[in-house]
Amino acid sequence: MRVLAAMSGGVDSAVAAARAVAAGHDVVGVHLALSRTRDAMRSGSRGCCSREDSADAARAADVLGIPYYVWDLSEEFTRDVVDDFVAAYAAGETPNPCLRCNEKIKFAAVLDRALALGFDAVCTGHYARLDPAASPGPELRRSADDGKDQSYVLAVLRADQLRHAMFPVGDTPKPEIRAEAERLGLRVAGKPDSHDICFIPTGDTRGFLADRLGTNPGEIVDEAGSVLGTHEGVHSFTVGQRKGLGLDQPAPDGRPRYVLGIEPVSGTVRVGPDSALDVRTITARGPLWTTGVAPDAPFGCVAQVRAHGGIAPAEVTPGPDGVTVALAEPLRGVAPGQAVAFYRPDDDGDVVLGSATITATA
Repeated sequence: MRVLAAMSGGVDSAVAAARAVAAGHDVVGVHLALSRTRDAMRSGSRGCCSREDSADAARAADVLGIPYYVWDLSEEFTRDVVDDFVAAYAAGETPNPCLRCNEKIKFAAVLDRALALGFDAVCTGHYARLDPAASPGPELRRSADDGKDQSYVLAVLRADQLRHAMFPVGDTPKPEIRAEAERLGLRVAGKPDSHDICFIPTGDTRGFLADRLGTNPGEIVDEAGSVLGTHEGVHSFTVGQRKGLGLDQPAPDGRPRYVLGIEPVSGTVRVGPDSALDVRTITARGPLWTTGVAPDAPFGCVAQVRAHGGIAPAEVTPGPDGVTVALAEPLRGVAPGQAVAFYRPDDDGDVVLGSATITATA
């Protein structure tokens, strides 16, 4: 097969490309220039898409003996990921930009271009396992390394996209990937992982949003509606947040307060005890099904609301405007804007069925 290997400059994508080469595929490496300010160098494990990352990807491609190119997708990334991120916070939601990047950039813009150029598949360093030939549609599974599993952020992919995807490192624990990179002579073998939002390399999400959204003062209220304080914008808060509330007076029982809800129209942030964060029902829009087959009746699953953790058995009921998810066990810190991913309840809940974007909780 002709394979386009997306090379971020990290160890995972470099080893993924190496495995594609070892499997006998005709591999071409491509680095995605997503940032409009990539002249800034990396600092430790923060950021990506910098000149340093591009150079690391180029060196890895040279070691592997494959052609290497840089594709500038900064315009698409700004529109579909960064602007979407800012708009979601302005609307009182909590988005996942990595999930949106997979959906809109790596497996839409990149895959579409790759197929148009005659490639058969796009290869990435995501930690997930995939059987594109499974029936009734592609079978996306959790990775062998539970701590690195990225199936949640891939649960937005459609069946037709998964049929042209490759995740070569998903069957191997991360330490073994680093050891393999060392054996191959890849200088990125010991490179730190990136843990921050790639387009906010400073890690200051609140400052990033404030620069773009300015101030829009509102009130912080308790469950009874009593005003406890004020804030400069709902974009500074997310459901489940405990720190940085800016409240001077403690709760009557002395326990911490948490953000329970955000009302962007009125600018109200509602806070209360952690016990009030329990969620048993999720309403979600825009469901996507990895097999390509949309269910027409309620089904049991394992629901997951965060990239790592936030997992509970559930029953999903499809409807005309989305899905309703009834959780068998309460989950906390579930916010509108997040994705809820559905896993098949057998096989240890490893197989991804699909996902949807959370709009409300109860």
